[in-house]
Amino acid sequence: MALENDLQQLLDEHAIRKVLMQYCRGIDRRDFDLVRSCYHTDGTDNHGTYQGSIAGFIDYLRAELPRYEQTMHVVANVLIELEGECAWSEAYTIAYHRLHATATKPHRDYTVGLRYVDWFERREDRWAIVDRQCVFSWSRMDSVPPGYAFPTSYTLSSAIPTDPIYQKSFGP
Repeated sequence: MALENDLQQLLDEHAIRKVLMQYCRGIDRRDFDLVRSCYHTDGTDNHGTYQGSIAGFIDYLRAELPRYEQTMHVVANVLIELEGECAWSEAYTIAYHRLHATATKPHRDYTVGLRYVDWFERREDRWAIVDRQCVFSWSRMDSVPPGYAFPTSYTLSSAIPTDPIYQKSFGP
């Protein structure tokens, strides 16, 4: 019985970690359906400048993310505390944002250190976020040197549906 409980705990933790990773992919690839799937329909999000329902959060993202040429969210330390069909999750995160150059400002990198503190519930055998609180630790803004760019031979990140992960046009 103890082995079965340990196995179920590992499966639950894996499912929660997968939601955290899918959220990052959804944000960075502008895959709003994927972001939405990380929350239960009654889920809420507190991102500081946005606080409210998941439906409103998606609208906020659609308006806010075009400010950035690229984003990349990296999740590091993840601690999950299971309580039956519920769980607390704390995920240390570094969020990188490349801002577009303007007539008066060069490209800039806005980097944020934060934690996602989430309340998860398993409903109908699916773990998803019910409430997210972003807890901010630090941020910085750095100018990108003029003329800095990847060579044209590099494959660059892009949004859904053109990013290579959605195309799957490589491999065997």
